[in-house]
Amino acid sequence: MLIALCGKPSVGKSTFFKAATLANVEIANYPFTTLKSSEGIAFIRVDCVDKEFNVKCNPRQGFCFDGKRFIPIKLMDIPGLIEGSHQGLGRGNEFLSDIAMGEALLHIIDVSGSTNEKGEAVEPLSYDPCNDIYFLENEIDLWVLGMIKKGWDKFARTIKQENLNISKAFAKQLSGIGVTEDLAKEVIKNLHFSENVESWSDNDLKKLATTLRMITKPMVIIANKIDVLGAEKNLIKLKEKFPNYLIIPCSADSELALREASKAGLIKYVPGNDNFEIVGNLNEKQLKALNFIKENVMMKYGNTGVQDVLDKVVFDVLKMVAIFPGGVNKLEDKDGNVLSDCFLMKSGTTALDFAYRLHSSIGDGFIRAIDVKTKRTVGKEHVLKNRDVIEIIAKA
Repeated sequence: MLIALCGKPSVGKSTFFKAATLANVEIANYPFTTLKSSEGIAFIRVDCVDKEFNVKCNPRQGFCFDGKRFIPIKLMDIPGLIEGSHQGLGRGNEFLSDIAMGEALLHIIDVSGSTNEKGEAVEPLSYDPCNDIYFLENEIDLWVLGMIKKGWDKFARTIKQENLNISKAFAKQLSGIGVTEDLAKEVIKNLHFSENVESWSDNDLKKLATTLRMITKPMVIIANKIDVLGAEKNLIKLKEKFPNYLIIPCSADSELALREASKAGLIKYVPGNDNFEIVGNLNEKQLKALNFIKENVMMKYGNTGVQDVLDKVVFDVLKMVAIFPGGVNKLEDKDGNVLSDCFLMKSGTTALDFAYRLHSSIGDGFIRAIDVKTKRTVGKEHVLKNRDVIEIIAKA
């Protein structure tokens, strides 16, 4: 799973990326600090099931801390997009191609209004961050529209002359952004377009581009720099203007400070929690900084927002569920690791789907599955729930 982190320059993307992955990236307060996309491993969290079995898990990937299982996902930091990116300005085509790889987009904006449209520093609250949401939507829509209109006249004539399946033809043309035949068919039907493709207007194509972008690239808005005085007013405004978006207040700087303090053994901190415990010797400056984070971010918003964003994009937006393989009589794998794996699966996943996720031969030989928590036998069409522990019985 790959999640793309995007936005204009100098809004804190690289800080968010480093906080989420603790990767070594260049961070500076000027446009185009990052000149190429970076990829790292971030983690989403779910309550571990080990306590329900009175055991201690040994994850092969990710880790478990204070009862929270952290599952790895890929996070890509895409350099700042600018107006005209869809036309190739500022290496825009390269960066938009990277966006196409993401299953969802995390759009990070400066909610404090202290970064203008060019990514330059300005006085806090002097710039309207709503403009950034309109800007990114427009750039991606125009980019998708460009793919649709590329050779459009010939494309439309060919469909008519050869009596091609419209949905199939569109799926082939737009497969790069995740458009399938079923999706194309559903969208065209819902937009009430004529079957005569040649009659579609420019406005029809714009509607098609926007609709496909919204479905194939669902977006979460990260309202970064929420710790700046007065930023809360802009947060309220954003939520009023964009009620259909999930907008999460965030302080990437605060999260990075907490994770680095935890890594240095100065505090005990579980990412996403609303507090931390001081366990090391802090100087006056460090103590003051941590108290600021506690009072101005964690006590006001519940957490710094970084972990919240990652969890919600996976579970609430992409509708994934976390499934643990295990056995009724044995929770260990062949190496003796307890509950060693946890897989992210699409909501609606069946026991048979999960069997194939484990191995194609297990899916081919599927006999039945067992819900390890309830010890109930279930069939191949049984739909799995978040945090299920499932044993698959298959032919050898």
